Amino acid sequence: MGVLVETERAAAPPRSRADDRAAARAAKTKALLEGPIGPTLARLSAPNVIAMIVMAATSIAEGYFAGQMGVSALAGLALVFPFVMLTQMLSAGSMGGAISAAIARALGGGDVSRAERLMLHAVIIAAGAALGSAVLIVLFGRPLFALLGGEGDALAAAAAYAGVFFPGCIALWLCHSTLSVVRGTGNMGVPSLLLLLVSLVSIPLSGALALGWGPVPALGMAGLAGGIVGAYAMGAVVAIAYVGLGRTGLSLRNTWARLERALFWDILRVGLVASLSAVQTVLTTVVMVGLVGRFGESALAGYGLGARLEFLMIPIAFGIGAAMTAMVGANIGAKQRDRALAVAWTGSFSAAAIVGGIGIVFAIFPDLWLGIFLGAEQSAALQAGRTYFRTVAPFYAFFALGLALYFASQGAGKVLWPVLGGLARMAVAVGGGFALASWLGWGLAGVFAAIAAGVFVYGVITAAAVKLTRWR
Repeated sequence: MGVLVETERAAAPPRSRADDRAAARAAKTKALLEGPIGPTLARLSAPNVIAMIVMAATSIAEGYFAGQMGVSALAGLALVFPFVMLTQMLSAGSMGGAISAAIARALGGGDVSRAERLMLHAVIIAAGAALGSAVLIVLFGRPLFALLGGEGDALAAAAAYAGVFFPGCIALWLCHSTLSVVRGTGNMGVPSLLLLLVSLVSIPLSGALALGWGPVPALGMAGLAGGIVGAYAMGAVVAIAYVGLGRTGLSLRNTWARLERALFWDILRVGLVASLSAVQTVLTTVVMVGLVGRFGESALAGYGLGARLEFLMIPIAFGIGAAMTAMVGANIGAKQRDRALAVAWTGSFSAAAIVGGIGIVFAIFPDLWLGIFLGAEQSAALQAGRTYFRTVAPFYAFFALGLALYFASQGAGKVLWPVLGGLARMAVAVGGGFALASWLGWGLAGVFAAIAAGVFVYGVITAAAVKLTRWR
């Protein structure tokens, strides 16, 4: 008998490294489908949240470096910042989430070949989106910034930043789309680690190029953007190499098959609708920038710092949301709708608790944030920022609730209601802002009150829709 066993072992083909990686990928998918929801979601979310916090530190550092260049630089950054965040939201959240969800649904349904073929389609979509956004901003960026109230040095600062960031934004798109493929397999650790390293590189690189540390010439706002683009370019190279070497457990043997319209549509049918939500979020902020700009450069700088922290809540929600996208997608693919909904509610309430807690802290102590960028002599900008935080920050929990459910809905391929919630938010914020500031004479405080009301409406509508429709 012992000889027979040894003979069978000798006859069995040895396991290759590719076999081991495929087995590891299958184990990750099984955990998405069968693991206890709370612990599994926490395990997947933890590295994402840590990476997103460090990415938030990158944005803080960027604001600090701009503050070293003066109020005009801060005001210019406020003008361009919504469009920069739109690029991040589209590449990592909207299209990135759609890519991750498509991969997860394919693997959850047991169709490994489809997941492999989706990878090339994802990269092509990312490259096309990057080219389109670069062309639009290069052609129309400066007139748009002027339309929002930018003038003089503030307008020049915004144009200088945009002139480097958007032609180079393909680095962000390629990095985020490739990492979204990795997340779709249930691997959150590698994307989080890589984004952590990208952030750690971009902070000193941006500071050196903007302010001229040591032998590096001071390039001002152009250098500030150049540091981010350079760091993401390095990240994109590493991410593409990781996937290309088969480290995800997905083989490239099917990747280079003919392009298929159905695979493009599998990503775009979710990504395009989800992109409307990102556009609505940014468009709301852009219109608010225009409204606030009527109250002067100091008001614009103060609001810009407030809006920057609000946008930094997006990466925190994304840290949990990216894990939910993969878990929900895999369970929807495996026809486990009840489990997918349980994942959505668990993660979304967790995100609301975390972000809501942060909002309460800054509502009570706004100078913890504002003091990083503004000195006591910049009293007008400080006052505008304090008014923003005391009015809007208490409602951050509703923003996180709606946003987290949006990421979960991507996994289910049902993002219409989160988009409608975003549309309601925009209508309340924009319409209310004009009404309260102009017709009722509330001034800047009226604009901020309308922003708070819009955030509340967004969270309530999105949560109610998921509860009532159950993604049917």
